[in-house]
Amino acid sequence: MARPTSAATQSGPEVEPVYPAGERNEGHARGAGATAPKIAGHVPALDGVRGLAVLMVLLLHFVGGMDPQNGFERAVVRVTGYGAYGVELFFVLSGFLITGILYDARDKPNYFRNFYMRRFLRIFPLYYSVLGAVFFVAPLLPFLRGPALDYVRDRQAWAWLYGVNIYIAMRGEWCLTYLDHFWSLAVEEHFYFVWPLLVWTLRRKPRMLMALSLSLSIGAMLSRLAGSALGVNWWAMYVLTPFRLDCLALGGFLAVAARQPGGTERIVRNFPRVAGLAGAMLVASFAWTRLAGRGGLQALLAIRASLVIVLLGALLLWALTAAPRSAVSRFFCSRPMVFLGVYSYGLYVYHHFLSFYMVGHRTEFALARWLGSHGAAVALQAIAGISISVGAAYLSYHVLEKRFLSLKRLFEAAR
Repeated sequence: MARPTSAATQSGPEVEPVYPAGERNEGHARGAGATAPKIAGHVPALDGVRGLAVLMVLLLHFVGGMDPQNGFERAVVRVTGYGAYGVELFFVLSGFLITGILYDARDKPNYFRNFYMRRFLRIFPLYYSVLGAVFFVAPLLPFLRGPALDYVRDRQAWAWLYGVNIYIAMRGEWCLTYLDHFWSLAVEEHFYFVWPLLVWTLRRKPRMLMALSLSLSIGAMLSRLAGSALGVNWWAMYVLTPFRLDCLALGGFLAVAARQPGGTERIVRNFPRVAGLAGAMLVASFAWTRLAGRGGLQALLAIRASLVIVLLGALLLWALTAAPRSAVSRFFCSRPMVFLGVYSYGLYVYHHFLSFYMVGHRTEFALARWLGSHGAAVALQAIAGISISVGAAYLSYHVLEKRFLSLKRLFEAAR
């Protein structure tokens, strides 16, 4: 299952991995004088938000993909299944960071060149190196050969052209095996194609930019609701870019709103009310399912997903505005969460190759025969898979990505 697949001046190495491919938080420090949000320099909390998002995805694929053998394991699968919302959290964060950077650079020279070259250096080296390994190196390894790899190789053009999400929507199933999770990378890349132009066009009209962002977000939510009513296949509504603009545009709205005079204070004052209302409606939706049965479930799921996205936006704001010594701040600024956030791009790209192989070959049962416990086998498999993914992401950054990221200094706007 591949539902879950998109930075900041990071702690540690100078990285910019958003899941799937983020941007630096330095945009906050470059804000337009008094209109910028009260965030300066490095923002560890945003690394932590990204870390939480990728952790949710890791648990979804390494634990939620198991074949449960008892009631406890079924409950674990159900809970980790919500890790799919890690993708939505990535999208909200990406929209927030990218829009902030674009908005702060809107009057700077070489606006388009700088943005696209920095995106190129952040995203493409890892993305296309991995595709090269999948299509040209993996077939040379006997234990990887088989129908799954052959199928994706025969359709590799979709991956090279960032069209994985389109192919999945056309087929109406998760069908690209090892590369299914690249659907979200395609969504973000499509967003990057058009969003810089919209921000630049409305650079003198922040209210119109906020209205556009909010309209796109609400429109995407409503389009999924309409699609459910019209019988559009679930995969199309889950992976196609127009249906996923709610998260990205909501993040964009928050970024621009926070940069207006008094914007941060207004957001901090109002987001608890919005989050409370969304949370109450979400609880009511579960109660409705209990009391009224599962009639109209598809439409209800679309509404429920929209409410969760609003709550994820509130979570982002909560992480940003939490008091420095509060439990929330300590969690998002903790070393483990920041570390995961720093290497989230590589983690997201690499982890699914392992989880797909493990789930496809049901290695949990081979381990269970050895350990004498299915639960212990799943735990060991998850720990091993996550550890290997972390190691791969770490090495990838320091051996490959870092060399390209060093060139980004050539494409910085004058401060």
